[in-house]
Amino acid sequence: MTQENGRELIVKATDAGTRLDRFLADSAPELSRSRIQALIREGFVTVNGGAPRARDIVHAGDRITMVEPPVQPIDLVPEKVALSVLFEDDDLIVINKPAGISVHPGAGRKCGTLVNALLSHCKNLSGIGGKERPGIVHRLDKETSGCLAVAKNDFAHLDLSRQFAARRVEKIYLALVAGKLRRGSGTIVAAIARHRVHRKKMAIAREGGREARTDFKVVRSGGGASLLECRLHSGRTHQIRVHLQHLGHPILGDIVYGGRRTGDFSRQMLHAWKLAFDHPRTKGRMHFEAPLPEDFKRAMREVLS
Repeated sequence: MTQENGRELIVKATDAGTRLDRFLADSAPELSRSRIQALIREGFVTVNGGAPRARDIVHAGDRITMVEPPVQPIDLVPEKVALSVLFEDDDLIVINKPAGISVHPGAGRKCGTLVNALLSHCKNLSGIGGKERPGIVHRLDKETSGCLAVAKNDFAHLDLSRQFAARRVEKIYLALVAGKLRRGSGTIVAAIARHRVHRKKMAIAREGGREARTDFKVVRSGGGASLLECRLHSGRTHQIRVHLQHLGHPILGDIVYGGRRTGDFSRQMLHAWKLAFDHPRTKGRMHFEAPLPEDFKRAMREVLS
């Protein structure tokens, strides 16, 4: 049964025992799971008249109401900034993000972000991300450079979001880290959660947390440092930074997670090197590679010689 601006669902016996967010994702395939989780958090979903959590289990006969609010209009000012475009068509744009620029506005910041530049370049972006994150399907830290995909319309945004959620997107980073590793490759499997004291930081979870896996391979070592290729199998906040600190080899320049900051690495030496996904409309596999920025090359020369 549908309602204006939303829908009402009755849980069947065959769906009982399923997580609420998964049940709603199956019932409303046009919405991504992350979008559904946001609607639950923001109070737009009720179960038997009460406020649920995404992880709650549904039972036969539960009456679920989900209302999707209208997308908020974008109220950001476009800014004409040169972008390094790796690919662009009517559905999406892939750029080589420079270090030092935030992807989207945050508290107290309405300008000088990548979104401001994209609004000038693209004119239109998907509104699903909300008025401050239009088109943003995934993010990179302010100090991280490299491949970033942005959706130009809601169709592309939903499809790319599903690919990220299903882990069909290939993400390979290059990281310049302190020390020489004892082995040439390996896998870090350690759940990540918000730091118990420093709430802006993440940490390896002692219990609970969200599972995370990072594969790493040594590309080159020398001078007390190593260049690693890191492949993400999950997309947790600060995942590579936290995992490499946990391994005992923090990223150079990452003062938040134990990396020293001197010489030519005035920011964390982390670069989103390669990105691959299926085109939302054609379904063809697409591969992108972002060239190393000059500061990363200088840092490599300094510490690997």
